[in-house]
Amino acid sequence: MAINNAVAGNPTLNGVELNLFSTEELKAIHYTTLEVLENPGIQVSDAEARQIFRENGCEVDEKTQIVKIPEYLVKKALQLAPSRFTLWGREKKYNTLMECGGKVHWTCFGTGVKTCKYEAPGKYVTVDSVEQDIADIAKLCDWAENIDYYSLPVSARDWAGRGAQDVHETFTALTNTQKHFHHIDPVGENVEYYWEIVKAFYGGDEEEARKKPIFSMLLCPTSPLELSVNACQVIIKGARFGIPVNVLSMAMSGGSSPVHLAGTLVTHNAEVLSGIVLAQLTVPGSKVWYGSSTTTFDLKKGTAPVGSPELGLISAAVAKLAQFYGLPSFVAGT
Repeated sequence: MAINNAVAGNPTLNGVELNLFSTEELKAIHYTTLEVLENPGIQVSDAEARQIFRENGCEVDEKTQIVKIPEYLVKKALQLAPSRFTLWGREKKYNTLMECGGKVHWTCFGTGVKTCKYEAPGKYVTVDSVEQDIADIAKLCDWAENIDYYSLPVSARDWAGRGAQDVHETFTALTNTQKHFHHIDPVGENVEYYWEIVKAFYGGDEEEARKKPIFSMLLCPTSPLELSVNACQVIIKGARFGIPVNVLSMAMSGGSSPVHLAGTLVTHNAEVLSGIVLAQLTVPGSKVWYGSSTTTFDLKKGTAPVGSPELGLISAAVAKLAQFYGLPSFVAGT
């Protein structure tokens, strides 16, 4: 029986509602972000991406690799980015509609490097994750009706150092789940290989693969305020192949972003919007998420606690920003 998913921001939802900002407060975060995008701007480490920004009117400093993005390009990108798109599964019944303010969907998360092997009640050993774990967890997620699509949960450590690890992770996931696959550790230089796998599923039909891609990709800007070479290539190639891309910041309040959460939201927002702008400049109408795994930095333990109260506050704020921009959102949790 299908799950009757909750609807994001639905006032009829029973329970506690967390509504952090008024429209005016969201505008204040937005306008402050626009100031950051213009000055100091974003460091864009990829030459091809800098060229795309330059050709579309951005001020680019090749020496510092700083790109200053004007307000009108941000507005144009937000107008072009779709407010809804489908995550296609290998089986039609598992198709998932992502939409701004629509139903809440659930996925597994990763990418871990260890798995627990249970030996007896209360006893287990922790070992490096391997390619077979990806296949096994895929089948488990197919069985779990509350999980709407499959994200790469662990790494194929048995392929580490042997080359093409990410390609094996893609192939193994796609051949073991009937749901949509969300690759959260893509390698920009290998996206063409992922694309060939998708085309093979459609018998080599590139048009059908573009229309119904059975996987999507996640990339993280480098906080504070950088789009790395890998991030840029994932965005650019995702746009060109029609693959949905999740631009997800992992800023850490008090570490790689301001200790005050409001300042962290501005840093986060600038990073995500810069990636969305690059996607829309590459191919107008490219499918993108507004993503977040931003949390606080534990100054005592030197960790980024996913599951802290601050993460809950930030995720609620980020989801509201995504709705403000009319974009589907993706936020971390436990």
